[in-house]
Amino acid sequence: MFRLQGSKTLAVDLTGDAVRAKNGSMVAYDGRMAFKKMSGGGEGVRGMVTRRLTGEQMTMMEVKGQGTCYFADRASEINLVSLRGDKLYVEASNLLATDAGLRTGTTFTGLRGGASGNGLFTTTVEGTGQAAIMSDGSAVVLRVTPQYPLNVDPGAYVAHQGSLQQHFQSGVGFRTFIGEGSGESFQIRFEGDGLVYVQPSERNTVGGDV
Repeated sequence: MFRLQGSKTLAVDLTGDAVRAKNGSMVAYDGRMAFKKMSGGGEGVRGMVTRRLTGEQMTMMEVKGQGTCYFADRASEINLVSLRGDKLYVEASNLLATDAGLRTGTTFTGLRGGASGNGLFTTTVEGTGQAAIMSDGSAVVLRVTPQYPLNVDPGAYVAHQGSLQQHFQSGVGFRTFIGEGSGESFQIRFEGDGLVYVQPSERNTVGGDV
């Protein structure tokens, strides 16, 4: 159902079923399609209220029909993620599309969210199906194992999946080691078993240069 046209355009083949995508991300389609804006991007009224309270902004639309619909957003690179009953944690701004059968929601992420300036909650996608996530530049998918935990710059974090625990920590930043200013004073430490998606570009972070 989901396939990439190059690295920056998502093609979704529909046969009467539906897909949910970031509002305004449709760039072309063939066949017959119906578009419906979804308030809040979550599950019903509860999802909408939760997003308003947490500040995790995600405005989605549902596309249903027969044919192929193409999605893209600001020439961002796209990664396809397959879920088999597990859960994907992703920054709302990095989520492009999901199968209509996948459930979206929000979850508390602790101080990491406060450091990155994206609120204390992040978006979750759960169930069996496909999701498409975006990154500024080609994302790197890094494996975390119990023997090899991972530290990530909050501004470069995109998403993660698997049995991972994340911890917010402050201290000497990456750039401090190489002498570029005061550097990032906050990091996310992932421990457990899973995958972390990191982009080769940084968002502006509240706690960046302290």
